Amino acid sequence: MKGRFLKKLSFISSLGRGLVGQLNHSEKEKLSNRKFLSSPVLDEPTHYVYDFQSGENNEEELSSSLGSLETASATDEDIFLEPEFEEVHLSEFQENCPPGGQDSVVFYSTSLRGIRKTFEDCTAIRFLLRSFKIQFSERDVSLHNQYRDELREVLEGVAIPPKLFIRGRYIGGAEQVITLHEQGKLKKLLEGVALEDGAGGVCGQCAGVRFIICTNCNGSCKISNGNNSGDEGWDRRCPECNENGLIKCRDCTC
Repeated sequence: MKGRFLKKLSFISSLGRGLVGQLNHSEKEKLSNRKFLSSPVLDEPTHYVYDFQSGENNEEELSSSLGSLETASATDEDIFLEPEFEEVHLSEFQENCPPGGQDSVVFYSTSLRGIRKTFEDCTAIRFLLRSFKIQFSERDVSLHNQYRDELREVLEGVAIPPKLFIRGRYIGGAEQVITLHEQGKLKKLLEGVALEDGAGGVCGQCAGVRFIICTNCNGSCKISNGNNSGDEGWDRRCPECNENGLIKCRDCTC
């Protein structure tokens, strides 16, 4: 009895292995006739199966994925579209024309570093104007009191640089100018302004300072009346230089 039972058990187990082998072989044949398509949209490894023998596929899922791809592409294009800015005209700004600034750009600044923020603001506006490669007149109020008085007269009061004027219109200080640039409006306001002559570089005479030491008094603001005996010979004020013993550079157009 025991021997017969063991024979039947071994026969059943071998029969089970044979059936599993046949099932695995049939599954392999089906898979060999199929092509897996990865989804181009989803990050997860989702696949769409096409059976070349039966000609069946999941057309609804495939069309849905393509539709999602087109929607995603349209969304990406919308994201990278350049923002549209409102038009701006010089006529919208207050008419305050500094001397000689009717058809030019005038920029009042200071080269003193006593107040760090003021100096950095002047540096930022100067950099912006130079980046547009336009001609502009920079007037340093710390080197010439006449520029300081001009600015006070135009703005009718004490004014702290930087201050920008474009063709007789007051644009504003650092905050206003930088905001206009970020909005793409500053370039519009500078249209029509004369460009640089292309020579570039820094003036070899004044090194970009726009002033040089007076050659008449050597920066002392005094000249001799011809009598070299004692201090009385230096009683005349030099008529050519300013209060700092400086004269405007004749070689640069800054």
